Amino acid sequence: MELPVVVGVDGSEPSLRATDWAADEAVLRGLPLRVVYASLWERYEGPALAGDPGRPAEELLAEDIVDTAGRRVQRRQPDLKVTADLVPEEAEHALVRESAGATLLVVGSRGRSGIAETLLGSVSMAVAARADCPVVVLRGSHDNQAVTAARGGVVVGVGDGAEVRTVLTFAAEEARLRGVPLHAVRAWTCPAHEAVDHPLIAGEPARSYEQSAADELEAALAVLAPEPTVHRHTAEGRARRVLAGASREADLLVVGVRRRSDHYVPRLGRTVHALLHRCVCPVAVVPHR
Repeated sequence: MELPVVVGVDGSEPSLRATDWAADEAVLRGLPLRVVYASLWERYEGPALAGDPGRPAEELLAEDIVDTAGRRVQRRQPDLKVTADLVPEEAEHALVRESAGATLLVVGSRGRSGIAETLLGSVSMAVAARADCPVVVLRGSHDNQAVTAARGGVVVGVGDGAEVRTVLTFAAEEARLRGVPLHAVRAWTCPAHEAVDHPLIAGEPARSYEQSAADELEAALAVLAPEPTVHRHTAEGRARRVLAGASREADLLVVGVRRRSDHYVPRLGRTVHALLHRCVCPVAVVPHR
């Protein structure tokens, strides 16, 4: 069974840009698109308007949001199979539930609450932390196309552990679909006390850490089939700073988030949390356990 690309909408401009991006992504993958708007209008307006023969304004608004998003997709990608549904549930819970039957989940960076562009909406953050499938958060300042004219490539942050295979495989497929290079990036740091012990050997510890990072990156990339368009990069600095810088020239940034069974409340981790606030391109958060 083909699992669709799912996009969450709420009528805001960021969510409509996310809808455009999701439609392009669905076409790239040859998958159907499912548009979802989650609303609890019945809880708040239903009882109060029970005696009103007319339909609640929030119900009409919700249906209009879904219909508008569906028509927008059809204009953009006429041949794409698309379904659009109104789900009577809290947005966060509805989208997390949708992720269990999705190939990819796409959300905007903020919604109708009017939060500033520099901040990430609470729903987007919660969904990225809890979803079962990869989640793409479309930053509001980025173009609404999955494939851009610049074609800067796909950047993937390479961390530690065997689970990096999941993240690299996803990133490699995204690069292949777009016909762009994959840039694999590993950040490294040298403890300050090791770099300044003696002026004559000040550079040696740094070179050692850089070489270790290069070796670890090469070992991680061994899980991928040989690809001439995979570029290797090591950079000194915190991962969140290095990857945020790389996002300026990227079409998509891919990072992994670890799902730990001993945590009752899933967390994104400091690096991913910071990247979702600072990056200037769409960010794909790929879960692994």
